[in-house]
Parts: sequence; structure tokens; C-alpha cells
Amino acid sequence: MSGREYDERDARVRPGRGSRPRTKQRPEHADAERATVTGVDRGRYALLMSDGSREVQAMKARELGRTRVVCGDQVDIVGDTSGRPGTLARIVRVAERTTVLRRTADDTDPVERVIVANADQLVVVTALADPAPRTRLIDRCVVAAFDAGMDLLLCLTKADLAAPEPMVAMYAPLGVRTVVVGRRPDGAARAIDGLEEVRERLAGRLSVLVGHSGVGKSTLVNALVPDADRATGHVNDVTGRGRHTSSSAVALRLPDDGGWVIDTPGVRSFGLAHVQPDRILAAFDDLADVAEERCPRGCTHAADAPDCALDEWVAEAGTEPDRAGRETRVDSLRRLLASRAGESDAAR
Repeated sequence: MSGREYDERDARVRPGRGSRPRTKQRPEHADAERATVTGVDRGRYALLMSDGSREVQAMKARELGRTRVVCGDQVDIVGDTSGRPGTLARIVRVAERTTVLRRTADDTDPVERVIVANADQLVVVTALADPAPRTRLIDRCVVAAFDAGMDLLLCLTKADLAAPEPMVAMYAPLGVRTVVVGRRPDGAARAIDGLEEVRERLAGRLSVLVGHSGVGKSTLVNALVPDADRATGHVNDVTGRGRHTSSSAVALRLPDDGGWVIDTPGVRSFGLAHVQPDRILAAFDDLADVAEERCPRGCTHAADAPDCALDEWVAEAGTEPDRAGRETRVDSLRRLLASRAGESDAAR
């Protein structure tokens, strides 16, 4: 056989590489066990078996590729599921999610970031003072919860520093439920007024807590789950912003089987690029009703939109506080819509 003939045959047969047929068929993993993801840390996953009997550490199986596994996911695992120190199981399947809370880096970023899965309640934690409330962030969370099909609870902290009534009144027209907490006058550790009402709102539910740094979210979690030991920080006197103290999402069981809370790292922004403009409007119940009944077809609801009925609705308010509240809400909607369209939203 000539050298050329051998080369042609070698290229056709490719010994050592083509001798074993390739297949896309994946193992069925019929013996896989179900577990819940309670924490994620640098490629390792903390799991709780579905019967609650033991905690297991796992890694994601290669066959899942780029499938993202997040806190709250229901997963199927194989391998060593004993939970003994030093053992590691493999996550081979992610069950279908009932809800997905997601955000983007900004309102034009096409990449969605899944925060948690399967939560049925979003708890927005915001301080009434030190730092001042960021209503733009709250509005964004209202939209994100509406889009995800989750209930929303607004938790106002540091009520010992400022009155909660203005914030409560601002979100009452949306049907947003509100709880108010604050430190007791005696200053005792973990002595928080309103804590029992918070427990009642969380009972029997899987709730995810979201808020920017410094609002007292970790302090609240430590009060709700005494052995959570979540790190707490302080607010910078110059910037008015808090320091990030939680670096990853973690699911914590409330005492007496009172439900679960997922504590998330503090956020500075909450992009809504994944939410369509009509869904943003729908999240503002009061404004959506006005727009449907009185705005012309195709109205963009922007400040310069001709014949937009939202301006007339603001002017019809009976009192100055009511008018200011309506104006704030319309302005918030317009900022969200403008930012979603790629226009500047420096105030958010």
C-alpha cells in the first residue's frame, strides 16, 4: 500500500476516534432522589432532601451544560446522597419551576439573571430612614413580582426613625400589603416591634427577601431565624448607602415549620429588560385602569404623549397630598417605561 493510499484510508476511518459510535441519548437516572436547593456557593450546591431528613452537598452534572441552578429549585440528584462530610452528589435534573424571579443588569441588558425559583411571595425590605427609601427600586420590584406571578409584601424597617404612613399610603392604591417594624425603645438585641406580624405574613410560604444594602434585611432575618447568623453592616455617612453583607442567596427554614425565607444579597439596581412595556403598566393597577378607560388607543403614556389621560387624572385629585401621590406614581411609571425603551433613567 502506498503512502498516499494509507493517508486516504486513515482520514476516512480515523482510528482511535471514530471506533465508538456517539449518541445523544442521556441516562434516565431512574434512581434519582428529589431535593431542594437551599444555597449556592462557587459551583457547590447545598440541598435539603425532599423528606427533610438530611442535608446534602452536590455539584451540577456535566450533562446539564449551562442550565442554571438557583436557590429554591427542585432538583433530582444521584450518587452519594448520604450527606456525610466530604461526600458529593450530582444534580442531574432541574424540575419545572412554578415561578421565576429574575432581573437584568439594566433596562436594556438582554441577559436575564434568575435570582430564585419557586418562591410565591416577594418581600421588598426598605428602610424609612438611614438610608432614605428608594421608591424607584420598590416600583421595579412591584413590576417584577407582578410579571413573575408572585404576591408582594412591602416591609418597612426602622419605623423608630421615621413615620411609615406616607409610604403606606403611596402603595395602598396598588393593593400592596405592608408590614412595619422598628427597634423597641429599650434597644434590646433583636427586640423588634412588628416582628410577629411579619411572621404571620410569612407563615406557610416560600418568601424571597429583596432590598438594597443597609435597610436592615439581615437584621430582620436574624430576628426571624435566630440561628441564621447573617452578617449585618452599617450605612455610609457620606454616600447614604449600605455595605454588602450577604454574598449569596440562602434559603432558611422559619422556626416551628413556619415557612421558608430566601435571603438575597443587597441590590443596587433591578433591571426590567425582560418585562414588556404593557406588563409594566399592568403592574400599576390604578394607572392601568385609567389608561384603559380614558387614554386613546396606542397611547405611550409618556410625558409628551398627546391626550394622555394620566395628567388629567393627577389634576383631578381632591387634595394636595393626594395630587402629589398621584403625580409621584405617574412619574415613576413614565421613568420605568422610558428606561425600558433605552432612554436615560439616572434617578432610579
